[in-house]
Amino acid sequence: MAKKSKGNRMQIILECTEHKTSGMPGTSRYVTQKNRKNTPDRLELKKYNPILKRVTVHREIK
Repeated sequence: MAKKSKGNRMQIILECTEHKTSGMPGTSRYVTQKNRKNTPDRLELKKYNPILKRVTVHREIK
């Protein structure tokens, strides 16, 4: 569970978009933080997916 913070920083989960559509078992997820005030939109980063063994796009979920 994400901890409740009083400031602008919040904990988010990034999930691989290509892995979901590939149909392979398992998921590639990363946990990070973002500043709510500076980036109110959903975050999208390129991260390494160890199951697909390449860099893919990871999007913020929830």
